[in-house]
Amino acid sequence: MSQTMQDLSNETHDLIASDRVEGTAVYSRSGEHLGTVKNFMVDKQSGHVAYAVMSFGGFLGIGDRYHPLPWKTLHYDPGRSGYVVDLTAEQLRDAPNYGSDAAPNWDDQIYGHSVDDYYAHAGTMMR
Repeated sequence: MSQTMQDLSNETHDLIASDRVEGTAVYSRSGEHLGTVKNFMVDKQSGHVAYAVMSFGGFLGIGDRYHPLPWKTLHYDPGRSGYVVDLTAEQLRDAPNYGSDAAPNWDDQIYGHSVDDYYAHAGTMMR
């Protein structure tokens, strides 16, 4: 398949393939590069994306911390070809996160509520 055909099949005006979201930059409202989307968590029943897991704080993949961001806190900015969040690097340092050696228990509803509560109180724009 030609590159042009592949590009057309992986993205439309409203839809994008998951492999094109992974690695997309995440910026603060002021334009500071905060990290990149490592992956995202999809609700198996509804099919809705619940969280984007953002890689933040490392250097060349070493020491990265992973921050689950409620999907509704990310806003795509075509001018930046990336997502924008109403957060600062300082707010992210204090946000729920984990390292590559200790992923959270996504089945634990308390964990999910703690993530949602943090971002609700951090003043992020929830769509």
